[in-house]
Amino acid sequence: MKISVIGAGSWGTAIAQVIASNGYQVLLYARNSEQKDSINKNNLNSIYFPEFKLSKKIKASDSLKEVVSYGDIVLLAVPTQANREILENICNMIEKEQIIVSTAKGIEARTFRRNSEIIEEYLDNPVVVLSGPSHAEEVIKALPTTAVAASKNKEAAQLIQKIMMSAKFRVYTNPDIAGVEIGGAIKNIIAIAAGISDGLGFGDNTKAALITRGLHEMSRLGVRMGGQLLTFAGLSGMGDLVVTCTSIYSRNRRFGIKIGEGLSLEEAMKEVKQTVEGVSTTMALYEWYHRGKYDFDIPITKQIYQVLFEGKNPLQAVEDLMLRGPKHEIEEVVKEINW
Repeated sequence: MKISVIGAGSWGTAIAQVIASNGYQVLLYARNSEQKDSINKNNLNSIYFPEFKLSKKIKASDSLKEVVSYGDIVLLAVPTQANREILENICNMIEKEQIIVSTAKGIEARTFRRNSEIIEEYLDNPVVVLSGPSHAEEVIKALPTTAVAASKNKEAAQLIQKIMMSAKFRVYTNPDIAGVEIGGAIKNIIAIAAGISDGLGFGDNTKAALITRGLHEMSRLGVRMGGQLLTFAGLSGMGDLVVTCTSIYSRNRRFGIKIGEGLSLEEAMKEVKQTVEGVSTTMALYEWYHRGKYDFDIPITKQIYQVLFEGKNPLQAVEDLMLRGPKHEIEEVVKEINW
Protein backbone atom coordinates (compact mmCIF):
# COMPACT_ATOMS: atom_id res chain seq x y z
CA MET A 1 0.00 0.00 0.00
CA LYS A 2 1.27 3.48 -0.93
CA ILE A 3 0.26 6.87 0.46
CA SER A 4 -0.01 10.26 -1.25
CA VAL A 5 0.30 13.38 0.92
CA ILE A 6 -0.71 16.72 -0.58
CA GLY A 7 1.10 19.40 1.38
CA ALA A 8 4.73 19.33 2.52
CA GLY A 9 4.24 21.71 5.42
CA SER A 10 4.93 20.83 9.03
CA TRP A 11 1.85 18.61 9.47
CA GLY A 12 2.08 16.92 6.07
CA THR A 13 5.72 16.10 6.74
CA ALA A 14 5.07 14.86 10.28
CA ILE A 15 2.21 12.57 9.30
CA ALA A 16 4.24 11.27 6.34
CA GLN A 17 6.97 10.34 8.83
CA VAL A 18 4.45 8.49 11.02
CA ILE A 19 3.22 6.46 8.06
CA ALA A 20 6.68 5.80 6.61
CA SER A 21 7.93 4.65 10.02
CA ASN A 22 5.32 1.90 9.79
CA GLY A 23 6.88 0.67 6.56
CA TYR A 24 4.72 2.36 3.91
CA GLN A 25 5.98 4.27 0.88
CA VAL A 26 4.92 7.95 0.89
CA LEU A 27 4.99 10.55 -1.88
CA LEU A 28 4.71 14.19 -0.77
CA TYR A 29 3.47 17.02 -2.97
CA ALA A 30 5.97 19.87 -2.57
CA ARG A 31 5.58 22.93 -4.78
CA ASN A 32 8.89 24.41 -3.66
CA SER A 33 11.70 22.92 -5.79
CA GLU A 34 14.35 23.44 -3.11
CA GLN A 35 12.16 21.66 -0.57
CA LYS A 36 11.46 18.82 -3.00
CA ASP A 37 15.13 18.33 -3.81
CA SER A 38 16.10 18.45 -0.14
CA ILE A 39 13.63 15.67 0.68
CA ASN A 40 14.69 13.49 -2.26
CA LYS A 41 18.45 13.97 -1.98
CA ASN A 42 19.03 14.49 1.73
CA ASN A 43 15.87 13.19 3.45
CA LEU A 44 15.37 16.65 4.95
CA ASN A 45 12.49 19.11 4.70
CA SER A 46 14.64 22.21 4.29
CA ILE A 47 11.81 24.62 5.19
CA TYR A 48 10.02 23.05 8.16
CA PHE A 49 12.31 20.46 9.76
CA PRO A 50 15.77 21.19 8.34
CA GLU A 51 17.61 19.23 11.06
CA PHE A 52 15.35 16.17 11.25
CA LYS A 53 16.26 13.17 9.11
CA LEU A 54 13.16 11.79 7.40
CA SER A 55 12.53 8.16 6.51
CA LYS A 56 14.00 7.04 3.20
CA LYS A 57 10.52 5.79 2.34
CA ILE A 58 9.40 9.43 1.91
CA LYS A 59 9.90 11.03 -1.50
CA ALA A 60 8.61 14.30 -2.93
CA SER A 61 7.30 15.55 -6.26
CA ASP A 62 6.17 18.93 -7.59
CA SER A 63 3.72 17.22 -9.95
CA LEU A 64 0.24 17.18 -8.41
CA LYS A 65 -0.90 14.58 -10.94
CA GLU A 66 1.98 12.25 -10.08
CA VAL A 67 1.31 12.52 -6.35
CA VAL A 68 -2.45 11.99 -6.64
CA SER A 69 -2.09 8.93 -8.87
CA TYR A 70 0.62 7.40 -6.64
CA GLY A 71 -1.29 6.34 -3.55
CA ASP A 72 -4.10 4.06 -2.47
CA ILE A 73 -4.80 6.77 0.11
CA VAL A 74 -4.68 10.52 -0.62
CA LEU A 75 -4.08 12.61 2.48
CA LEU A 76 -4.84 16.34 2.29
CA ALA A 77 -2.56 18.40 4.53
CA VAL A 78 -3.44 21.92 3.40
CA PRO A 79 -5.29 24.73 5.26
CA THR A 80 -9.09 24.77 5.17
CA GLN A 81 -9.29 27.87 3.00
CA ALA A 82 -7.05 26.20 0.38
CA ASN A 83 -8.91 22.87 0.28
CA ARG A 84 -11.46 23.85 -2.36
CA GLU A 85 -8.79 25.01 -4.82
CA ILE A 86 -6.85 21.77 -4.37
CA LEU A 87 -9.99 19.68 -4.85
CA GLU A 88 -10.91 21.54 -8.02
CA ASN A 89 -7.48 20.64 -9.37
CA ILE A 90 -7.45 16.97 -8.37
CA CYS A 91 -11.09 15.84 -8.58
CA ASN A 92 -10.65 14.52 -12.12
CA MET A 93 -7.44 12.69 -11.17
CA ILE A 94 -8.88 10.73 -8.24
CA GLU A 95 -9.77 7.07 -8.76
CA LYS A 96 -12.93 5.73 -7.10
CA GLU A 97 -10.96 3.18 -5.04
CA GLN A 98 -8.83 5.81 -3.30
CA ILE A 99 -9.57 6.88 0.28
CA ILE A 100 -9.38 10.61 1.02
CA VAL A 101 -8.06 11.77 4.38
CA SER A 102 -8.67 15.32 5.61
CA THR A 103 -6.38 16.80 8.28
CA ALA A 104 -7.30 20.51 8.24
CA LYS A 105 -9.07 22.00 11.27
CA GLY A 106 -11.37 24.82 10.28
CA ILE A 107 -14.65 26.00 8.77
CA GLU A 108 -14.72 27.42 5.26
CA ALA A 109 -15.47 31.14 5.16
CA ARG A 110 -18.64 32.15 3.28
CA THR A 111 -20.04 28.62 2.94
CA PHE A 112 -19.64 27.56 6.63
CA ARG A 113 -18.77 24.07 5.39
CA ARG A 114 -16.60 21.54 7.16
CA ASN A 115 -13.66 20.07 5.25
CA SER A 116 -15.33 16.69 4.67
CA GLU A 117 -18.38 18.49 3.26
CA ILE A 118 -16.16 20.37 0.81
CA ILE A 119 -14.56 17.09 -0.26
CA GLU A 120 -17.97 15.49 -0.77
CA GLU A 121 -18.95 18.30 -3.16
CA TYR A 122 -16.27 17.03 -5.55
CA LEU A 123 -15.81 13.33 -4.78
CA ASP A 124 -17.83 10.23 -3.88
CA ASN A 125 -14.84 8.50 -2.29
CA PRO A 126 -14.73 7.40 1.35
CA VAL A 127 -13.58 10.34 3.51
CA VAL A 128 -11.72 10.04 6.80
CA VAL A 129 -10.98 12.98 9.10
CA LEU A 130 -7.79 12.78 11.16
CA SER A 131 -7.83 15.04 14.21
CA GLY A 132 -6.81 15.32 17.85
CA PRO A 133 -4.07 16.85 20.05
CA SER A 134 -1.14 16.34 17.72
CA HIS A 135 1.29 19.19 17.14
CA ALA A 136 3.63 18.37 14.26
CA GLU A 137 6.69 19.47 16.24
CA GLU A 138 6.11 16.62 18.70
CA VAL A 139 4.83 14.05 16.21
CA ILE A 140 7.97 14.39 14.07
CA LYS A 141 10.07 13.57 17.17
CA ALA A 142 7.98 10.43 17.80
CA LEU A 143 6.75 11.70 21.17
CA PRO A 144 3.70 9.69 22.30
CA THR A 145 0.60 11.12 20.61
CA THR A 146 -3.04 10.11 20.23
CA ALA A 147 -5.43 11.00 17.42
CA VAL A 148 -8.86 10.05 16.12
CA ALA A 149 -9.86 8.84 12.65
CA ALA A 150 -13.50 9.73 11.99
CA SER A 151 -15.58 8.55 9.06
CA LYS A 152 -19.05 7.50 7.98
CA ASN A 153 -17.24 4.50 6.48
CA LYS A 154 -16.11 2.15 9.26
CA GLU A 155 -13.69 0.17 7.08
CA ALA A 156 -11.99 3.34 5.83
CA ALA A 157 -11.53 4.66 9.38
CA GLN A 158 -10.09 1.32 10.51
CA LEU A 159 -7.66 1.24 7.59
CA ILE A 160 -6.30 4.68 8.50
CA GLN A 161 -6.06 3.52 12.10
CA LYS A 162 -4.07 0.47 10.97
CA ILE A 163 -1.50 2.28 8.82
CA MET A 164 -0.79 4.93 11.48
CA MET A 165 -0.86 2.96 14.74
CA SER A 166 2.45 2.45 16.51
CA ALA A 167 4.01 2.56 19.97
CA LYS A 168 4.35 6.32 19.50
CA PHE A 169 1.15 7.20 17.64
CA ARG A 170 -2.16 5.74 18.83
CA VAL A 171 -5.31 6.18 16.73
CA TYR A 172 -8.92 5.72 17.83
CA THR A 173 -11.91 5.59 15.46
CA ASN A 174 -15.16 7.55 15.68
CA PRO A 175 -18.25 7.58 13.41
CA ASP A 176 -19.08 11.19 14.39
CA ILE A 177 -17.24 12.96 11.59
CA ALA A 178 -19.18 16.21 12.16
CA GLY A 179 -18.36 16.36 15.86
CA VAL A 180 -14.68 15.61 15.28
CA GLU A 181 -14.36 18.35 12.66
CA ILE A 182 -16.32 20.93 14.65
CA GLY A 183 -14.26 20.35 17.79
CA GLY A 184 -11.04 20.70 15.81
CA ALA A 185 -12.25 23.98 14.31
CA ILE A 186 -13.77 25.71 17.34
CA LYS A 187 -10.83 24.98 19.65
CA ASN A 188 -8.76 27.36 17.51
CA ILE A 189 -11.04 30.27 18.45
CA ILE A 190 -10.70 29.45 22.14
CA ALA A 191 -6.92 29.13 21.71
CA ILE A 192 -6.80 32.68 20.32
CA ALA A 193 -8.66 33.79 23.45
CA ALA A 194 -6.19 31.89 25.63
CA GLY A 195 -3.31 33.56 23.82
CA ILE A 196 -4.87 37.00 24.30
CA SER A 197 -5.13 36.20 28.02
CA ASP A 198 -1.42 35.34 28.08
CA GLY A 199 -0.57 38.47 26.11
CA LEU A 200 -2.45 40.59 28.64
CA GLY A 201 -0.46 39.00 31.45
CA PHE A 202 -3.30 37.06 33.05
CA GLY A 203 -2.73 33.82 34.95
CA ASP A 204 -3.72 30.19 35.19
CA ASN A 205 -7.14 30.94 36.67
CA THR A 206 -8.09 32.87 33.55
CA LYS A 207 -6.73 30.16 31.26
CA ALA A 208 -8.67 27.45 33.12
CA ALA A 209 -11.86 29.50 32.86
CA LEU A 210 -11.40 30.00 29.12
CA ILE A 211 -10.74 26.32 28.48
CA THR A 212 -13.72 25.20 30.58
CA ARG A 213 -16.21 27.74 29.27
CA GLY A 214 -14.72 27.28 25.82
CA LEU A 215 -15.55 23.57 25.99
CA HIS A 216 -19.09 24.51 27.01
CA GLU A 217 -19.38 26.87 24.02
CA MET A 218 -17.84 24.28 21.69
CA SER A 219 -20.27 21.59 22.84
CA ARG A 220 -23.38 23.73 22.44
CA LEU A 221 -22.34 24.99 19.03
CA GLY A 222 -21.17 21.56 17.95
CA VAL A 223 -24.40 19.78 18.79
CA ARG A 224 -26.38 22.41 16.86
CA MET A 225 -24.05 21.90 13.90
CA GLY A 226 -24.61 18.13 13.85
CA GLY A 227 -22.06 16.70 16.28
CA GLN A 228 -22.61 14.25 19.14
CA LEU A 229 -22.19 15.70 22.64
CA LEU A 230 -19.78 13.02 23.92
CA THR A 231 -17.39 13.60 21.02
CA PHE A 232 -16.51 17.00 22.48
CA ALA A 233 -15.22 15.30 25.63
CA GLY A 234 -12.82 13.28 23.46
CA LEU A 235 -9.50 13.79 21.71
CA SER A 236 -10.77 16.09 18.96
CA GLY A 237 -12.68 18.22 21.49
CA MET A 238 -11.28 18.55 24.99
CA GLY A 239 -7.95 16.96 24.07
CA ASP A 240 -7.18 19.31 21.20
CA LEU A 241 -8.61 22.27 23.13
CA VAL A 242 -6.20 21.79 26.04
CA VAL A 243 -3.08 21.38 23.91
CA THR A 244 -3.92 24.27 21.57
CA CYS A 245 -4.63 26.63 24.47
CA THR A 246 -1.41 25.80 26.32
CA SER A 247 1.29 24.67 23.89
CA ILE A 248 4.25 26.75 22.77
CA TYR A 249 3.71 25.21 19.33
CA SER A 250 0.13 26.48 18.97
CA ARG A 251 -0.09 29.02 16.14
CA ASN A 252 -3.49 30.21 17.30
CA ARG A 253 -2.26 30.79 20.85
CA ARG A 254 0.89 32.58 19.61
CA PHE A 255 -1.28 34.75 17.39
CA GLY A 256 -3.54 35.55 20.36
CA ILE A 257 -0.53 36.51 22.48
CA LYS A 258 0.44 39.11 19.88
CA ILE A 259 -3.11 40.48 19.80
CA GLY A 260 -3.08 40.72 23.61
CA GLU A 261 0.23 42.57 23.43
CA GLY A 262 -1.39 45.21 21.24
CA LEU A 263 -0.58 44.16 17.66
CA SER A 264 -3.16 44.45 14.91
CA LEU A 265 -4.57 41.38 13.14
CA GLU A 266 -2.25 41.93 10.17
CA GLU A 267 0.82 42.51 12.36
CA ALA A 268 0.11 39.41 14.44
CA MET A 269 -0.31 37.26 11.31
CA LYS A 270 3.08 38.42 10.05
CA GLU A 271 4.68 37.55 13.38
CA VAL A 272 3.30 34.00 13.39
CA LYS A 273 4.30 33.42 9.72
CA GLN A 274 2.05 30.38 9.34
CA THR A 275 -1.66 29.79 8.72
CA VAL A 276 -3.81 30.69 11.74
CA GLU A 277 -7.00 28.69 11.12
CA GLY A 278 -8.82 30.30 14.05
CA VAL A 279 -9.06 33.68 12.32
CA SER A 280 -11.18 32.52 9.38
CA THR A 281 -13.08 30.10 11.64
CA THR A 282 -14.02 32.97 13.97
CA MET A 283 -15.47 34.90 11.05
CA ALA A 284 -17.31 31.87 9.65
CA LEU A 285 -18.87 30.80 12.95
CA TYR A 286 -19.85 34.34 13.94
CA GLU A 287 -21.63 34.84 10.62
CA TRP A 288 -23.24 31.37 10.79
CA TYR A 289 -24.58 32.10 14.27
CA HIS A 290 -26.04 35.47 13.29
CA ARG A 291 -27.80 34.05 10.25
CA GLY A 292 -29.86 31.76 12.48
CA LYS A 293 -32.02 32.26 15.54
CA TYR A 294 -30.58 30.29 18.44
CA ASP A 295 -31.53 30.04 22.10
CA PHE A 296 -27.94 29.98 23.32
CA ASP A 297 -25.04 32.42 23.34
CA ILE A 298 -21.47 32.18 22.02
CA PRO A 299 -19.83 34.83 24.22
CA ILE A 300 -16.17 33.93 23.66
CA THR A 301 -16.54 33.70 19.88
CA LYS A 302 -18.40 37.03 19.83
CA GLN A 303 -15.69 38.81 21.79
CA ILE A 304 -12.87 37.35 19.68
CA TYR A 305 -14.71 38.43 16.52
CA GLN A 306 -15.07 41.98 17.85
CA VAL A 307 -11.39 42.14 18.81
CA LEU A 308 -10.14 40.79 15.47
CA PHE A 309 -12.55 42.41 13.02
CA GLU A 310 -14.07 45.41 14.79
CA GLY A 311 -11.03 46.79 16.59
CA LYS A 312 -12.27 46.16 20.12
CA ASN A 313 -9.70 46.53 22.90
CA PRO A 314 -8.80 43.02 24.18
CA LEU A 315 -8.92 44.19 27.80
CA GLN A 316 -12.44 45.52 27.25
CA ALA A 317 -13.44 42.18 25.73
CA VAL A 318 -12.30 40.36 28.87
CA GLU A 319 -14.19 42.81 31.07
CA ASP A 320 -17.35 42.36 29.00
CA LEU A 321 -17.09 38.58 29.39
CA MET A 322 -16.68 38.91 33.15
CA LEU A 323 -19.58 41.35 33.52
CA ARG A 324 -22.18 39.31 31.66
CA GLY A 325 -25.40 38.77 33.58
CA PRO A 326 -25.54 36.13 36.37
CA LYS A 327 -26.10 32.61 35.05
CA HIS A 328 -26.19 29.00 36.18
CA GLU A 329 -23.03 27.12 35.26
CA ILE A 330 -24.89 24.29 33.52
CA GLU A 331 -28.49 25.10 32.61
CA GLU A 332 -29.27 21.48 31.75
CA VAL A 333 -28.49 20.32 35.30
CA VAL A 334 -30.70 23.03 36.80
CA LYS A 335 -33.59 21.98 34.56
CA GLU A 336 -33.09 18.27 35.23
CA ILE A 337 -33.35 18.58 39.02
CA ASN A 338 -35.86 21.46 38.87
CA TRP A 339 -33.67 23.63 41.11
